[in-house]
Amino acid sequence: MEKRLILRGGIAGAVAGLLAFVFARIFAEPQIAKAIDYESGRDAAQEVLDKAAGLTPEAAGPDIFSRTIQANVGIGLGMVFFGIAMGALFAVAYAVCLGRVGKLRPRNLAMLVALGGFLGVYLVPFVKYPANPPAIGHPETIKDRGNLYLVMVVCSVVFLVGAVWLGKRLQARFGNWNATLLAAGAYIVAIGIVMALLPQLGELSANVHEYGHQATETPLPLKDAKGSIVYPGFPADVLFSFRFYSVAAQALLWASLGLVFGPMAERLLDPAMRTAAKPAPNQPEPAGAA
Repeated sequence: MEKRLILRGGIAGAVAGLLAFVFARIFAEPQIAKAIDYESGRDAAQEVLDKAAGLTPEAAGPDIFSRTIQANVGIGLGMVFFGIAMGALFAVAYAVCLGRVGKLRPRNLAMLVALGGFLGVYLVPFVKYPANPPAIGHPETIKDRGNLYLVMVVCSVVFLVGAVWLGKRLQARFGNWNATLLAAGAYIVAIGIVMALLPQLGELSANVHEYGHQATETPLPLKDAKGSIVYPGFPADVLFSFRFYSVAAQALLWASLGLVFGPMAERLLDPAMRTAAKPAPNQPEPAGAA
């Protein structure tokens, strides 16, 4: 049973990843292109400043893949494979919750697990460390950023599982509604403490050394030796649009995952529903049937 659920989770994840890619290709990719244009313009301005200061600018390495390949094949395959991976994990979580979180229909349970996955795996970590387009983030901080984001994801998922367990334990004493509120409150407090303890990306050592103490890695205006702005900071509209469409793409992925997986799980787990709609072998068809 578990293997068949995981297989269906992988199929649903592939469909969800494909839908999320189409959405991201239409809405998020133009914001990525704007961010890359900004980065190219800023690099050119920095090169002029370096030459004026007598510094030798570093030669940029060649792109391994063209932008066309990155924007289509690269992102497409990445989203589909990410969807398959999330679909498999989704199916495992679904199998664990099956029969342990009340008498829910398979489709309803699928949507609840999808909601939990969206919140725990993506949205809550996003609040602390939101997605950034190209031109935001320094090469020296890639490892630190990755580790911090992983800590947020692990803590969010672990605390979410703990909240579900706590809600079940409190249900008999406080009732379903109050137990849910108490468990949700415990989750918010726990994840809030983690967010407060983890550093802002602008507080990483490489960023502090170059820009001083900042909240984020968003590039500030580029200034010359006299303090005059020679290139503006990163456009706020592009940053907002990219993050908005990133959240929307993930919401679409998890919603699609739940909607596609639910019916498949229902047919697998409740075969009686498939036969109930079929007439018996010797039963005449209803009047007026074509």
